[in-house]
Amino acid sequence: MAALVVLATACTPESDLATTPAPPAQPVVDAAPYVCKLIPEQAFRMVSGVTGPLAERTDGSEGSGECWAPDTAPRPLEVGWLRVGNGTTQEGLDFTMEDRRQVYGRYDGLKLPADLGDGLAAYVPAFPFEAQPYRVSAKFPCGGIDRIIDIYLARVAKGRDAIKDLTDLMRIAQKRYGVLYHCTPGR
Repeated sequence: MAALVVLATACTPESDLATTPAPPAQPVVDAAPYVCKLIPEQAFRMVSGVTGPLAERTDGSEGSGECWAPDTAPRPLEVGWLRVGNGTTQEGLDFTMEDRRQVYGRYDGLKLPADLGDGLAAYVPAFPFEAQPYRVSAKFPCGGIDRIIDIYLARVAKGRDAIKDLTDLMRIAQKRYGVLYHCTPGR
């Protein structure tokens, strides 16, 4: 009889109990200082959950390069860029983007909004990408010259929408690229 009382009490709805929804995730915003020149530090920390120091390392030039921060393995953030010119042909850039499209497509990558150019965002947990499975890549014109920006993250903080955050980071990165290299993204 005692078991039935306990069971009946356990199944009784608690009408006095009010649930509070989780607070909405803070939006990704563009604000200095920047990591790897293109990514707002505070946005990166919020999206990734990284709290430690961000000693970054950059290799390359305006035309082609990469930056990662912090300079540890696995790299919590890696940003790469490539543009037509200085040894990179339009065909080579197109081939690079087609390769990204094929890989991301196998993992249900989502197409970026048209204003960001030709690109996708995806979670790619397979070798050789598992150290930085959160990925977004876009090919876009800036100053009449095609460019590619890649952003790779090792992790995304719990409760964040990885694809939305990657898309927002790409939007900021393209805008910053235009400011730094004196061109207008999308033109």
